[in-house]
Amino acid sequence: MPSAHGDACPDAEVVFARGTTEEPGPGPTGDAFIDSLRSRVGGNTVGVYAVDYPATTDFPTAVDGIADARAHILATTATCPHTKVVLGGFSQGAAVMGFVTASVVPDGVSVSDVPAPMPPDVADHVAAVALFGKPSTRFMHAINDPPVVVGPQYVDKTIDLCVDNDLVCDPHGSSFSAHDQYDETGMVDQGAAFVTSRLQAGWAADAAAPLPAARAPAPWSLPAPGAAPAPHLPSAPLTPPGPAVPVTPAAPVEPLA
Repeated sequence: MPSAHGDACPDAEVVFARGTTEEPGPGPTGDAFIDSLRSRVGGNTVGVYAVDYPATTDFPTAVDGIADARAHILATTATCPHTKVVLGGFSQGAAVMGFVTASVVPDGVSVSDVPAPMPPDVADHVAAVALFGKPSTRFMHAINDPPVVVGPQYVDKTIDLCVDNDLVCDPHGSSFSAHDQYDETGMVDQGAAFVTSRLQAGWAADAAAPLPAARAPAPWSLPAPGAAPAPHLPSAPLTPPGPAVPVTPAAPVEPLA
């Protein structure tokens, strides 16, 4: 696969957490989002990692998803530092990814029960966050979990989408059927368009970055300050190689008679 400065590194990677009771993988909403994103980024490569967690109605097991996503993000930023990471999730998966971005452990939660927040510099590698149907504070309260708060370093790069009247994400919603309409309502494409703009801005900034400065000549190759340049030829006459040949004096000239 083409690389971002490494044969195994894609230009971008989507880390996506599926919704409750969906089959392992990104899930239907995640698949639609990834397809839409890939159709928009031209020749740039987009890898995918599906967060590994139960995604059941036993909501406390969402912590497994937070831990798995966190570990994968840290590994990716270490081994592929030039890859642009995209975080995404649907429903319970959106809650998982929201908690992954958190800068602090939520109030009322023991630090020993959840993964530590990611190091701040990881945010530099994350181009965008796309959340679909993120559970509202009302919904989280109903299942006795803390509200989902996106960390301050990720807020400006996050799109948080909720279908009108969705019982899960709309504080006043009452429809479960609305919760499955993110592709039909165009919100999947809206999320992909937002992420694409963030990726393209990042790639453009990378391309415009100045190249490293040329190496300076080694100090021993430079003349000392004020020194005259060395002559190309020595000032003393050259001595031919080989042994010296004695010179026989010329015979005296006889006077004419």
